[in-house]
Amino acid sequence: MPTTDSYGQGISLASLTDAPDIPKAVADLGNGVIPRGIMRFASASARGATIASPVEGMAAWLQDVDQLTIYDGSAWAVVATGTRAWTTVSLASGFTHNGNSNGTLRYRVVNMFGEDALMLKGGLNVTYSGSPSTIANGGFVTGTALPAAARPTELRSVAGACSTTNSDVLSVKIDIGTDGRIQIVGTTSATANPKIQPPWVSFNNILVSL
Repeated sequence: MPTTDSYGQGISLASLTDAPDIPKAVADLGNGVIPRGIMRFASASARGATIASPVEGMAAWLQDVDQLTIYDGSAWAVVATGTRAWTTVSLASGFTHNGNSNGTLRYRVVNMFGEDALMLKGGLNVTYSGSPSTIANGGFVTGTALPAAARPTELRSVAGACSTTNSDVLSVKIDIGTDGRIQIVGTTSATANPKIQPPWVSFNNILVSL
């Protein structure tokens, strides 16, 4: 009768006393090994269609989102993600990249602790105009909204370091909206008290849940 592997994984192995049946021996080995390795699927839906009853500890790679998932007994959880390239943010008129030599404003979506998050880096130069002077485009820095995969499900408000030139503060509020637009909030006129018109704002180290 078949035996099991010596690693305690319950994989059925043909023995010399079994009747010859190579297709069954190969099928038993495949059915035992494949669910215990890292399976590959085009998407989560393809995974679900193939594995009707997942077992705790199963691992599957999703090719469309470059994520490694593990079934924890009740749900598929993301445990790792592939390399995510940085994408340059399209800017609205009145803003330019590389504020204070912080580099081009870029974003990428990463997965941490099983949850997707938006990561930003870089800096912007900011212009003001009018009387009293106001920030360009109402503070909305994005010329084109971030794609759906990079938009938070709720408004995310964070702080970004800024220049103290023409500003009485060291940071400004940055809103990342559910519509994919990024806005610098709370600037004032050059004659206000406090005055908040920094010529550059940094987006380095900004990381928000999606």
